[in-house]
Amino acid sequence: MTVVQFVLLGIIWGSSFLFIKIGLGGLSPVQVAWGRLVLGAITLGLFALARRERLPRSLRIWGHMSVLALSFCVAPYLLFAWAEQHVSSGLGSIYNATTPIMTAIMAGLLFRVERLRTVQLVGIAVGIAGVVVIVGPWNGIDLGQSLVAQLALLGATACYGFSLAYMRRFVAHSGMSALTFSFLNIGIAAAIMVVATPFVALSPVRLDPWIVLSIVLLGALGTGVAYIWNQNTLRAWGPTGASTVTYITPVVGVALGVAILGERVSWNEPVGALVVFLGILLAQDRLRRRSRRAART
Repeated sequence: MTVVQFVLLGIIWGSSFLFIKIGLGGLSPVQVAWGRLVLGAITLGLFALARRERLPRSLRIWGHMSVLALSFCVAPYLLFAWAEQHVSSGLGSIYNATTPIMTAIMAGLLFRVERLRTVQLVGIAVGIAGVVVIVGPWNGIDLGQSLVAQLALLGATACYGFSLAYMRRFVAHSGMSALTFSFLNIGIAAAIMVVATPFVALSPVRLDPWIVLSIVLLGALGTGVAYIWNQNTLRAWGPTGASTVTYITPVVGVALGVAILGERVSWNEPVGALVVFLGILLAQDRLRRRSRRAART
């Protein structure tokens, strides 16, 4: 069951970048983030109500979950939506693959919940080199919106890395079920966006069936059901195993961008993604673990 959820999670999250791109055809970036969070919260809320889940009473837990609502949902969703106005959906999915690198940096250097070994530091350096390849500075540095958008994508994955390390440091042993955790995380984020609606989300909209369908799928599946599957995978396989979903999402994201939106992929983007994947393997020390298993066998 966990394997099925893992594969579906990769497909849904890989598709999210296509849904964001389509949604931006009639909505502002803030409205896209608003829609996915509110619909995600409603979906998770219905599941929680059906299962009669109990919310935590600890104010400390609510405080930590409020931090995660901002860092794991509101900020990265806004950054991804804004960035995709200026870059392809496929490139957005490729940058999303840097999340494990960001997590290693945050867990080892900021929160110190992990001790970074030499091989992991090498992996971080290789991952950074992969990002440089994706940017392609030999083509000339575009100081316009494209470069800023790519920096925004890195900012979004840095938010994810911060949040995953924060979870491990402060809420790993909260006792909440995967559904309660997901609902509280998305629910608080949605409440923040609803309160801010008069100030940020009242610009004119243009809706058509494809935009509506994209936001519904982005919210109900990508920000609703998928979060439950992610928590189930995280608890069954641990953070290292669960984070390998980032190997699936860019493949799905790039393929959909090319097939449906007619996006073009420069040679340096998939090559840079492969270098990032190598950095992830090193940062997670997976290569040495596999060699040890082979030696034991």
